[in-house]
Amino acid sequence: MIVLTLSVSLALTGCDNSGEHHFNDYHQRLANVLEVDPIPFHPQEDLPSFPSTRDLYIPIDDIRIGLLDAYELRRCGLFQLIADRNSSLGKVQDKTRQLRYELLLLNGLERCLTQIIPTSRDNPISQSLIEELTPIKQKKQQQLGTIIWNMLTTGKEWRQQFVLYPHTFAIDHLAGFTANLSAMEDIFALLEYSQKQGYIENNQPTLSSIPNGIDEAIVNRLLTHQEKIHRSRYFGQLFYSIANATQWLNTTTQLLNQQENQIRCGKQRNQQQAEYLRNVFYRYYNRQIQPYLAELDSQYRQIQPILQQIFAQSPYQDPELITYKETFIDGKAHQLFRKAVMDHTKFWQRTFQRCQFKVGI
Repeated sequence: MIVLTLSVSLALTGCDNSGEHHFNDYHQRLANVLEVDPIPFHPQEDLPSFPSTRDLYIPIDDIRIGLLDAYELRRCGLFQLIADRNSSLGKVQDKTRQLRYELLLLNGLERCLTQIIPTSRDNPISQSLIEELTPIKQKKQQQLGTIIWNMLTTGKEWRQQFVLYPHTFAIDHLAGFTANLSAMEDIFALLEYSQKQGYIENNQPTLSSIPNGIDEAIVNRLLTHQEKIHRSRYFGQLFYSIANATQWLNTTTQLLNQQENQIRCGKQRNQQQAEYLRNVFYRYYNRQIQPYLAELDSQYRQIQPILQQIFAQSPYQDPELITYKETFIDGKAHQLFRKAVMDHTKFWQRTFQRCQFKVGI
């Protein structure tokens, strides 16, 4: 019983491996060596929020087709798809499955309207149905971009990637990058397809400009992406971790700059304090924090281009979203982060040069 109690106690007090914890430890150790109080850390409270679902959702008009006409669509392979969508389960589909349905429907309508129908007196697709389907397809094409955006910004698994998540990544594991990058690449491909559809509707199409339909491999990957990202808060956590690191770097650089003139260096002088500072730098910043900062920077620089391409096509003019986009997607927060890293690096460069410390590997 005693062993069990000790084990539970150990598990409950396990080591915090977050970037926040390591920054705090680094700052505290520097203050101890400098024999001063640490500067109180104040998290940024004015970070832009991702707008609410209510503010971002754009209503979509329903398009209806008669039951007999829908039944006639069985020759295009669409009857069962439409029937499933109108079932009790289909009516409560999440937004990922709704988008998947719309994409499969568009592909099916394309087949219905362009395929060569085998001659059959018993079961042709009527001319009246073709005339009814043509404007339906056009309307669906016009709605597609909005449907994609509704999924991305109001669908649970997708939206939660963008809402700021006030917890920093683990110092040695920034989870979610690969799954989210892959998902965003497919979302961008879908948005590009919807843009091309809209262009064709407003211009005289040529044979080469008419799309053959969206790649159904991408359509089916939507559910895979949804499954892989549903436990993560990746973009919101990345953006928060960058902002948090910026604040910690600025606070710690301020501490060091305030005491810089008190650090004794030079020949014939006792450099013990400077040597202790150097040890803290190598053990805590160089080995732990610097790789973390490099990974934050690397992941952001890889995901920023695709996010910029996606949000450049945003149909929303919400002021809150514009501020969020400018700060986190267009790079304002990242620029402040890189400046904070550079300012911190410059302190150590000056100190190593003044104290004539050789740079170790």
